[in-house]
Amino acid sequence: MSQFSAFAPFPAAAPQRAQNPVPRIALVGVHGFGARHLANLARLQASGVLDFVAVADPRPPADGVLKDSVAVFETLDHLLQAGTAPDVVILATPIQTHVPLAMAALSAGADVYVEKPPAASLQQFQELVQAAESAGRLVQVGFQSLGSDALPAIRRLIADGEIGDVLGLGATGTWLRTRGYFKRSRWAGKRAINGTDVVDGVATNALAHAVVTGLSVAAARTLDDVASVEADLYRAHHTESDDTSVIRVRTSGGQILTCALTLCAARQTRPSVTVFGTAGKAVLNYTEDELVVSTDNGERREVFLRTDLLENLLEVRASGGELLSPLSGSGAFMAVLEAIRTAPAPQQIEDRYIKWEGSGDDAHPVVAGIAELIERATLAQATFAELGAPWARPLEPAATVTLDGRELASHQDGGRIRPISSPRPYLHPVHTLAGTVVTDHLPADHVWHLGAGVALQDVAGVNFWGGRTYTRQAGGYVWRDDHGRIEIEDTAGTPGSLRQTLRWVGPDGAAVLSEQRHWRYDAVGPSVWKLTLDFELAPSGPEPVALGSPGSNGRDNGGYGGFFWRLPPTHDARVRTADAEGEDAVHGTVAPWLAWSGVFGADGTPGSGDEATLVFLTSPQAPDPWFVRLAGYPGVGLSLAWDRPVLATRENPVRRTVAVLVADGILSTTDIARLTESLGETT
Repeated sequence: MSQFSAFAPFPAAAPQRAQNPVPRIALVGVHGFGARHLANLARLQASGVLDFVAVADPRPPADGVLKDSVAVFETLDHLLQAGTAPDVVILATPIQTHVPLAMAALSAGADVYVEKPPAASLQQFQELVQAAESAGRLVQVGFQSLGSDALPAIRRLIADGEIGDVLGLGATGTWLRTRGYFKRSRWAGKRAINGTDVVDGVATNALAHAVVTGLSVAAARTLDDVASVEADLYRAHHTESDDTSVIRVRTSGGQILTCALTLCAARQTRPSVTVFGTAGKAVLNYTEDELVVSTDNGERREVFLRTDLLENLLEVRASGGELLSPLSGSGAFMAVLEAIRTAPAPQQIEDRYIKWEGSGDDAHPVVAGIAELIERATLAQATFAELGAPWARPLEPAATVTLDGRELASHQDGGRIRPISSPRPYLHPVHTLAGTVVTDHLPADHVWHLGAGVALQDVAGVNFWGGRTYTRQAGGYVWRDDHGRIEIEDTAGTPGSLRQTLRWVGPDGAAVLSEQRHWRYDAVGPSVWKLTLDFELAPSGPEPVALGSPGSNGRDNGGYGGFFWRLPPTHDARVRTADAEGEDAVHGTVAPWLAWSGVFGADGTPGSGDEATLVFLTSPQAPDPWFVRLAGYPGVGLSLAWDRPVLATRENPVRRTVAVLVADGILSTTDIARLTESLGETT
């Protein structure tokens, strides 16, 4: 390799190039990802499509890496001052240097290929866009996945309705990165250096392709394509930047893209973008350009070709056409980066939720339960905080249940729940007196199950339960645009009690029902407390309203709706009444009480978890059957409309009272009989 001085002129172009000029290319940054550009430039030079003339890097490449014809400079400024500017400058440098270097290259008359992200702030990005427009030059951004032929293919299948209407999009990435990864450069893991924005992080750098590919599939490329961005940022590594985050993007077209990403997984998996539809889903494994489409007709897989972005830039320079990853097309991604840049600093995950594997620079953290949380975040379109991850930021509840100074439950207003899960108020988490959590919400199997509360799947044709709707006409569950929401109009709390006025609103914005809801909390003993719910449903208008369920619409034994309690996974779970035991024996029966007991919070290791029992007391207003699920998922409800609808009128609103005894330990049938008798309940 020949060593040129900092201001040595470029080698003279060969005579034949004057007749058939090929673009002269310079690379700034030869280490890290720059090494890949070196290999690609060698490939393309061998094919005769470009002339690789120079590199700039404070640390020159090792001897023998470059041909003698390639000039070596310490900086881009030195390179540009050495003679005729190259036609294209490739920037594979630290994030914070992208814009000043790109500006210099544009001013010298060069087109630019800049690695992602193109800028470290939205302001810098906009300045770079203006500079490129003023110079009349091309800027390609190194989002390699945008060169995949799989992207137009997935857009076509969405447009053609192959997977039905789009319900939402999710981008997931579970990677692992070691301590050494963050020692590779001065800027790695930094949000800023000496006041200069860097904005490194899982969503802006390591798994940025997951974000930008998801945005592209969601038809969000420019700034105007993004309506809002929410960033929920955490870190397990001892860095400044986030390594475990959820980014939720709402597009101007009405789509929701949820990016659930981590660098702290137990094992690295293929990142992907999933489009969830009413008739199936499409999964793009973008690192492999593989598209997997699943519908009722089966599954099909196809692997697509990918266009090299440098080749695309050279082709557009020569013949016109469109860049596959133009600077302007990074606007939506920059909206995400700006939200991350301006968000509160990532919260450090507590050590008790992190397991370090390996040693020294090869050590990497594994966040407890992260794989399941990533899945739930994507399916529920929820943040880690909304899921209630134990290490996440606590969200302020609408109200709390407190007895004798102990916080036993939180009232959630449901405002953050996705629309197709029928947003509604609910209780979660609910604790025993010893602190054992006995509710679940947003579980992966049914992300519309929300703690303890009231929900109905058919209220005059409106779904206030969430998910798909069972219809008699279809003879099964179908996705319909029929989801309502339950809004809190008024709340009045006193010690041991909470009264709420609720409004049940259909998808058209019209009120369907008015509800009066009254929660009461009473201490029963040193290990038991009692939760009571009264609710009254009346039509908002003068006409009667039919309250139904899948059971009333033809599904055998599917009469859920009304009061419902979603339980967390329970080890050694038992469900019983005074006369029967087991899911099949108690489901659909009428009994004064139903008990659920087992070990809650078990993680699979011997001795983990805590024993608890829930005793559900039937409503005195009507002999509603118990709805019970144990094998498929853990849930208990009292069916308001088991096999026929119930009519609510203004003169005769539908009213139910349900009580739950929340107890530590395993209660026997005798224990339950004594408790209910002492409370004056009928057994």
